[in-house]
Amino acid sequence: MRVEIYSKPDCSLCDEAKRLLLALQRQIPFELLERNIEDDIQLFERYRYDIPVVFIDGQKAFKHRLDPDRARERLLRGAGVAPNLPAVSKKIPKL
Repeated sequence: MRVEIYSKPDCSLCDEAKRLLLALQRQIPFELLERNIEDDIQLFERYRYDIPVVFIDGQKAFKHRLDPDRARERLLRGAGVAPNLPAVSKKIPKL
C-alpha cells in the first residue's frame, strides 16, 4: 500500500499528520512518500489551501487533519486487515 502526503515546510498541521502516519507505519506496513507542494507550481496551485492532503493508493483520503482512529481504520482496510470491531451478539430476539 502506498501513502502520499502533500505538504510543505513550516506547516504545523503537516508535521502533525506526518507524526501520526509514521506512528501508524510502525503498526501497519505501507510505503510513505512526502511531496513538497512548493517544489511543483501545479501542486502548489492545487493544494496550497488544503494541506496536508493524504492519498492512499492514489485516492484522496484526508485533508487538513487526520483523525487517528479513522486513519488507522482506513489504513487497515487498505492493508486487507479487518479492524477490531465489537463482538456482535448471536442471540436472536424473540418476537
